[in-house]
Amino acid sequence: MAATSTFTLDDDITINGTVQLAAGTVITVRKPGSGELRGLALNSLINLDVASLETLAPRITSPTIHKPFAAAMAPNDMLQFGTEVIDFLLPKAAKPVSHEA
Repeated sequence: MAATSTFTLDDDITINGTVQLAAGTVITVRKPGSGELRGLALNSLINLDVASLETLAPRITSPTIHKPFAAAMAPNDMLQFGTEVIDFLLPKAAKPVSHEA
């Protein structure tokens, strides 16, 4: 089973005055595979390039954040999505060590 993580939208995603996804919606992000990353540069994702994140979003989110929805996301929500993506892309050695009890 593919690894997943979630984040909660802080703001509505609104297009033409219509709320497409409401604030408080929990978005599940699936770890991207090579197919979902096709056509994207990893360094652009690591640099939180908005256009690249907009392209990737519909490929790995549930409910699906379609490209126009991603373009309408608040910056703080786009950052939440981007950090989930980065977490999946970083090797374990680059992540902080967890000291859970």
